[in-house]
Amino acid sequence: MLTRSSRPTAPHDSRKRSSVLLSVRSLRTLSTLTVPAIAVALLAGCQSASKTASVDPADAKPARITITPSSDSAAIAPDATVKVATSHGTLTKVRVVPDGAGSQAATVTGALSRSKSSWRSTRTMTPGTTYTVEATATNAAGKSAVQHSTFRTRAAQQTNGVTVTPSKGWTVGIGQPVSLTFDHPVQNKAAVERTLSISTSPKTEGAWGWTMDPLTGIERVDWRPKTYWHKDTKVTLRAHLSGVNTGDSRYLRRDVSTTFTIGTPRISKVDIKNHTMTVYEDGQKQKTIPISAGQPSYPTWNGTMVVLDKAPMVNMTSESVGIADPYNKDVPWAVHLTTSGTYAHAAPWNEGLGYFGQTNMSHGCVGMSLADGKWFYNRATRGDLVEITGSTRATVSTGNGFGDWNLPYPSWQKLSALR
Repeated sequence: MLTRSSRPTAPHDSRKRSSVLLSVRSLRTLSTLTVPAIAVALLAGCQSASKTASVDPADAKPARITITPSSDSAAIAPDATVKVATSHGTLTKVRVVPDGAGSQAATVTGALSRSKSSWRSTRTMTPGTTYTVEATATNAAGKSAVQHSTFRTRAAQQTNGVTVTPSKGWTVGIGQPVSLTFDHPVQNKAAVERTLSISTSPKTEGAWGWTMDPLTGIERVDWRPKTYWHKDTKVTLRAHLSGVNTGDSRYLRRDVSTTFTIGTPRISKVDIKNHTMTVYEDGQKQKTIPISAGQPSYPTWNGTMVVLDKAPMVNMTSESVGIADPYNKDVPWAVHLTTSGTYAHAAPWNEGLGYFGQTNMSHGCVGMSLADGKWFYNRATRGDLVEITGSTRATVSTGNGFGDWNLPYPSWQKLSALR
């Protein structure tokens, strides 16, 4: 008869019993804990749970706001800084606006600190203007506090004026810089330049440069692209100039802006040695015109010039350009190239004399027949380029008209006050 042998215990069976015993002991231990203690034990092992306890509104300190300048402050400088700070909270809203519906004064922009506990203005204000500050802060319990301040900027004892070119809505040639001309010289050029911004579509590389008309002493700052503009480019200038001190407490009073478009690429190449002007549009030659440029005693400027404006008739005199050889003529179809008096125009008094295409006999202008002058005039647009070579005279300066293109781009960049 067979006897039943004892079944050996597998090693893993002992581990199972141990695990069961531990689980039972754990449950017994857990059953002895209070409910809050259980919650703490469970949260301790949960990494996704929030570690920040909510603030009891009764315990949260009210947000306090301080505004500088305060309402009882004396009038401040237009380029002073407006400051807002809060304790026991964060700033959620700051507005600094000029009083009066429809006011043309500048609305003040600013920036929050990283902690959102303070705010500082980032631009200047219009002189002689009352401003109101409204600031809102929220404390740890989410309760908001609002503070106001009203102050006034000092009136400017001296002012500076600015003229912007091109005007809004113009369509101009591929050589036209963005230009701001000042009524008085600017000492604080960097302060002015920091307020200027250019946006273009498509994106275009360019730089600001300061220059001065050598004849009039009028100072300006121009923005020109690295290379000639591309056709159909949209250009916008924004200049937050109101309240900027240009030097000796001479303030600018207004912001300016403009938007314009680049039109047909038109370049006229004047070859003085060969007495011709060849006109190109969109890279295609349109016409070669026989011309007569400046005679040896009154040579024409070399260099690249930009069409400034044009008129169907201009009275030209020797006195206006400081020439000893006297003349006084009504000149038809006059296209203006430099502030020193260079024009491309019709010179009908020279027709029949054999000058056009043969010899240079003008007082520095580019002359042509009446028919050719009218043809060129009808096409010429502000911002078109006229490139003159072959003269014995120097290259026209950057300030004499828009001579900006006569500097290589790296040299032009060095004319920036922020270089």
